[in-house]
Amino acid sequence: MTTAQPLILGEMPSLSKLYMNAAAQAARRRVLGAHGGSTLPDIGHEVRGVRADVGNLTAYQHLIGLTARDTLPAGYLHALTFPLAISVMNRDDFPLPVLGMVHLSNYVEQRAPVLFSDLLDIEARVENLRGHRAGTQLDVIAEIRAAGTQDIRWTGRSIYLAKGVFLPGIDKASPNSHGYGDFRPPDPTAVWQLGVDTGRAYAAVSGDFNPIHLSVLSAKALGMRRSIAHGMYLASRALADVGPVKGETFGWDVTFEAPVFLPGRVALEITTDERPGGGWQRSNYVAWNPRSGRRHFSGSVTPF
Repeated sequence: MTTAQPLILGEMPSLSKLYMNAAAQAARRRVLGAHGGSTLPDIGHEVRGVRADVGNLTAYQHLIGLTARDTLPAGYLHALTFPLAISVMNRDDFPLPVLGMVHLSNYVEQRAPVLFSDLLDIEARVENLRGHRAGTQLDVIAEIRAAGTQDIRWTGRSIYLAKGVFLPGIDKASPNSHGYGDFRPPDPTAVWQLGVDTGRAYAAVSGDFNPIHLSVLSAKALGMRRSIAHGMYLASRALADVGPVKGETFGWDVTFEAPVFLPGRVALEITTDERPGGGWQRSNYVAWNPRSGRRHFSGSVTPF
């Protein structure tokens, strides 16, 4: 658990520089055989007075399939916090390699609408380092507040896995604890056709130029057979397909199971549950490969 006051940065970090630093750090660790220990840094990073870029917001809305609105989408807010989260994981005292890290799940609380004109304070931190049957996992927490206040508008908890990395002193989880149930593909309500440039297009609006998303060559350098779609692009597109029924405040979760290789097709089903007395109670979504039937991700949206 992070207890120290956050480190205040003067501006939002550059993701391209952070990824370059992560690559250099990975090379040093390969040569020296060293890592940053088995504990997480006890300090977060914060940037104050952040405002969304209108042009970038418009491009994001167009890519995800949203109509233009003054309210920032929940997925866009995740992208806004992402450079700060990566900056914490780029610290010398962060024990895991950043490049190649796998996004397992995400949970967002959209507590209040955020307008494009709002000034925001953004903080990110890491916690809960623990074992996984395939490596080591942790939680990355991000918060968005109205500038100069403790009024939290948005929070996100992302779980990441450093695959194949087993730190000393961290117990390995049971190999039988996979957490995924059997899946039989239903009739889809939509089918997405994702081009080979999908990763590059999302990187352009999110700033997330992780090499596993950009090209076959850069993905193969990190052990993937082809480039894969960003998990939060897929989840954000599913959230957009849920539509306005979700309102302005909601909880939104997604669990990722299998990557979407590019180019590719993704089938999606969205179902909506109503309260016994009427009104929306929950929307569930699940996405899969229409050829193999393998589930890619699933999640839900619930009102606050």
